[in-house]
Amino acid sequence: MENNFEQLVVALSRPALSTEVLHQITLILMQQTDQSLSSFVSRLFQSLLILEQWAWQLLSQDSLQWINQPYYQELFYTLASFNKRLIFTYDKIEVDTKASLLIPETVDQLNRIFKHIEQSNDDNNPFITIVNLWFDNCSYFLHDNPQNDTSPVNDHIGQYFVQNYVMNKQFKFYLVQCRSSQIKLPMFTAKMLFYIKTCSFYLYAYLGIKLYNRYYTADEVIRYIGEDYLQIIHAHSHTATSWNKELLACIAHLIALVGGCCWGNTHMGTEMDILFPTEQITCEHVQDLMRIIAHEPFYKQIKPQRSNDETILLDSSLLILLNIVYTKNINWFFRSNTTIQKILLTVAEISVNDKICLIVYGIMGRVLTDEQLKELKIADTTAGFLFNILEQAWHHPSKQHKHIPISYLLECKCIKG
Repeated sequence: MENNFEQLVVALSRPALSTEVLHQITLILMQQTDQSLSSFVSRLFQSLLILEQWAWQLLSQDSLQWINQPYYQELFYTLASFNKRLIFTYDKIEVDTKASLLIPETVDQLNRIFKHIEQSNDDNNPFITIVNLWFDNCSYFLHDNPQNDTSPVNDHIGQYFVQNYVMNKQFKFYLVQCRSSQIKLPMFTAKMLFYIKTCSFYLYAYLGIKLYNRYYTADEVIRYIGEDYLQIIHAHSHTATSWNKELLACIAHLIALVGGCCWGNTHMGTEMDILFPTEQITCEHVQDLMRIIAHEPFYKQIKPQRSNDETILLDSSLLILLNIVYTKNINWFFRSNTTIQKILLTVAEISVNDKICLIVYGIMGRVLTDEQLKELKIADTTAGFLFNILEQAWHHPSKQHKHIPISYLLECKCIKG
């Protein structure tokens, strides 16, 4: 198989490319299991690198006549799935290796891709759908590896997205459409998902390492989208049972973007004051988020890594709640509402995602009284959870995680009687 894969990849550069070559490469990629992925990448890294660079080059070509051909689409979808699995495979695959395979070589390639998106008159152009997958993988990788922030390509994507796609009229137009509680499926075009989901997704990951210090500050982003964001969450928090996957994706990544803007600044109270100018607005948004968090079917979809929209939705909603309890004086609201406490504890008990559990315990440790915490008997749980985190850090010392200071968990733990 190795020799065959290498020969097939070499054949990609031939002028008359056979569709059988594309099909055979697709089949080989599909055959890789979670157990075989690491060794496959190690043995065939150079051929994989050629394949990945070929894909970026094809996406940036002036001509896109290939895009409607089934074998090309099949290969691109399969390669996108392969790359996502690559991102979340930690065994024996170095971060630098992943970066080489996932990040495009030049800014010029990106600019040509952006030009294709902007000039497309077909909002459901399959090219945009594929590009969404490619940039989503860049976002997954950047969020999971915040130490990989040296590439000028990362900067270019982040700055271009915020300047040309988020802080513009088209983004605002899509936000206004999302405010309606009666959304019809045809509204979710590939281009709309690019703006609302893909760009928001990348900017959230980008906020983990940098601020918008060249064009727009986090304050300005919040001022531009904040009111629409609050209206969207309020309108749809009552109807989570009827969300389709496109609406779920848009809401999850909007919440993440807003949470990232508020958290990315060391003086996060400024953004929170812009978003929540009154106590009433703050409490209403807490209720909106809790209605979403209380939707139990989401719990079954939670992943150990932040690797799907349901996990991102819950992670980001809880992160905003954590922002609120650390910047707004509404602890009384959480203390007096036993329903909120039960929902949060249920999420922490069920979740297989460490960060989600950590945020819940951080919220509880901040807002509840000593007596309430003792009654809930979560101190021992948080102790075990803390030691598990420290053990993982010991075994993976080069792995960097951001956004949640460990002191938030310790605050809950230290309240034990």
